[in-house]
Amino acid sequence: MGEVYIVGAGPGDPDLITVKALKAIQKADVILYDRLVNKQLLKVSKPSSLRIFCGEFPQSHTMKQDRINQLMVKYASNGKMVVRLKGGDPFVFGRGGEEASYLTKHDILFHIIPGVTAGIAAPAYAGIPVTHREFGNSFAIVTGHQISGKKDVKWTHIATAVDTIIIYMGMKQLPVICDELMKNGRSGETMAAIIENGTTINQKVVTAPLCHLVEEVKKHSIANPAIIVIGDVVTCRETLDQKTAAVF
Repeated sequence: MGEVYIVGAGPGDPDLITVKALKAIQKADVILYDRLVNKQLLKVSKPSSLRIFCGEFPQSHTMKQDRINQLMVKYASNGKMVVRLKGGDPFVFGRGGEEASYLTKHDILFHIIPGVTAGIAAPAYAGIPVTHREFGNSFAIVTGHQISGKKDVKWTHIATAVDTIIIYMGMKQLPVICDELMKNGRSGETMAAIIENGTTINQKVVTAPLCHLVEEVKKHSIANPAIIVIGDVVTCRETLDQKTAAVF
């Protein structure tokens, strides 16, 4: 019997991969990788490894989740070391918990290797600390995309409960999100940022007051994948933006 490693590949910059994750990729017999995984990471895998793209695009799935689950079990049952390689961190809106549960039900040994999540790394590369003693002592990470039939995020609570709100997968619902936040007590003058392709050479950043965020996004053609940050910490970008990431 083989085993499965559910691995976080980090937010986009391949240098942000963890040492443990890199070792798992190097040893893997099979790699099931997602769309947001930097393809440079696949180059360190052994030549004999089987690499299978499991990417998911907005409104389009290259491979359904059920099929991904089946492949993990299939290859592990055949004695293979399987790496399920996911962008960011597998347990932060990465379905890692669902996949681990499926493996448990099928008596497959698995390991979790956390990754650097985009909700913290992308703002950092944009000069925005998610916490700051002067501007923000608390933050919440929420999703702007809901499973069909599930309740939406409780914006009535989130709007004013924390200093900083970080939203994954929220571009499609951005007008609704902004309206809900302002309707439930968040000032329209609160600074906000959207970071597209965070931590990569294609990173784009737009900042604006919450009340003008939607029009700025349209003006600059910002699209997925993107992280939304709302809170006073966004003002730090004026002095902390590093322009480009350090290369070692």
